Amino acid sequence: MAINVKVLDRPIADTSYLRATVKGMALTLKHLVDPHKVTVQYPEEKWTLSPRWRGTHRMLTTEDGTAKCVACGLCPTVCPANCIKLVPGEDEEGNRYPLVFEIDEFRCIFCGYCQEVCPEEAIHVGRHYENAEYSRDGFVYDLERLTAQTHPVCEMWDPADPKGE
Repeated sequence: MAINVKVLDRPIADTSYLRATVKGMALTLKHLVDPHKVTVQYPEEKWTLSPRWRGTHRMLTTEDGTAKCVACGLCPTVCPANCIKLVPGEDEEGNRYPLVFEIDEFRCIFCGYCQEVCPEEAIHVGRHYENAEYSRDGFVYDLERLTAQTHPVCEMWDPADPKGE
């Protein structure tokens, strides 16, 4: 049982390494002299984000400054990353509110399911991407920090505009 090795002859006209090298160097030279810059000077220049960009979370508030959340428990149920912690509470009048509402931004995959499932439209993913912190604890957003966020919210997909334009 011998192993046969098939040797292929490559014609030099089809596999010219010199030609491929020259073509690559020409492309590099073209990009060097091209006046179109692709580098963004970050602190001075900011990216223009899509209206559907999903970034840091935000909790909307009512007129009196309290969170619109009624602690229904749908957002932690639907969250695929299991990053939302919710402990519901109830006042004397029977109104539900969150005692504890925390979102771990490290675990979050920014899918937007929490925004879509919320019946009160209380939780939103915002259009904010600058969230650097000095510790891991800074990425756990509690209710106070969520309500203090003021960045614009994400405009999710609209069924009336299926192409998203």
